[in-house]
Amino acid sequence: MQDTLRWGILATGLIAELFTKDLQASGLTVTAAGSRSQEKAKAFADRFGIAKAHGSYEALVSDPDVDIIYVATPHPYHADCAKLALEAGKHVLIEKPFTLNAGEAEELVSLARAKNLVLLEAMWTRFLPHMKRIHEIIDAGTLGTLLSVHAEHRQFLPKDPAHRLNAPELGGGALLDLGIYPTSFMFDILGAPSEVKATARFTETGVDAEIAVTMKHAGDAISTSVSALDCAGPNKAMIYGSDARIEIDTIWYTPTSFKVIDHKRNVIDEYAETVENRGMQFQAFEMEELVRSGKPNSTYMPLDQTVAIMHTLDDIRKQIGLVYPNEK
Repeated sequence: MQDTLRWGILATGLIAELFTKDLQASGLTVTAAGSRSQEKAKAFADRFGIAKAHGSYEALVSDPDVDIIYVATPHPYHADCAKLALEAGKHVLIEKPFTLNAGEAEELVSLARAKNLVLLEAMWTRFLPHMKRIHEIIDAGTLGTLLSVHAEHRQFLPKDPAHRLNAPELGGGALLDLGIYPTSFMFDILGAPSEVKATARFTETGVDAEIAVTMKHAGDAISTSVSALDCAGPNKAMIYGSDARIEIDTIWYTPTSFKVIDHKRNVIDEYAETVENRGMQFQAFEMEELVRSGKPNSTYMPLDQTVAIMHTLDDIRKQIGLVYPNEK
């Protein structure tokens, strides 16, 4: 068994910086960084003390001193870059959303399985300690029958029309950057939906500024979510059961605290834990465990569910009329 697994960072933007900080602070090994230019790759590598800087993604995935590739490009390039890494025999962690659409997701999953490589969506919330504790409470029956879930993800983000968040050709808009969090959360708590209804308002550049989604799940449970990129919000989440509810504090999708409250408004359980760094290291721990154990699939973020989530996002886009011009 290999003691040290070596990470390669594909793309050098903000999310790559945040993830690399958590990797290194947690004692994990980053051996290479890759960008579309040597200059950017070297600047990133120098900033984090990374030994190798590659001026192309092809060079990065071909590096024999790299075991796992972390894909941190803008959304439309996730599929091609992940495919490049899988074809090179590397395990791959892909930043969420997994791909631009379900068709791309299915292609990647088939390729990873054919090559017996680990492929994982970097939905970091799934792996955080407070979410694992929430599942323990639900599984213990403390909430009774699950009835509904609500979550919001509102941020005040750049309004520059040239910013990738406002560019349809880069998969911009509230859905893929922000709405992916509550959508994945609903799957995690209630399972795949049987019905999906969505509505949205749009920016002048043609991306969704705000999106509201209602879904029906097993047992007639209902989930509701609102995501927006032009107004800040408290970003709390609630899980309602027949006997009690869970109130997840701000910010629900990051390391945080929560309370379990019964129908008489008594606090019957509380959770608070200090997580070092940003908390992105937990998905890396899971990725390394999968690689070492030879298990191809995560119980916290199963590939079949990742694909199902992409199908739901496709359905939502169809309902609101959101089309990405460069979509395959």
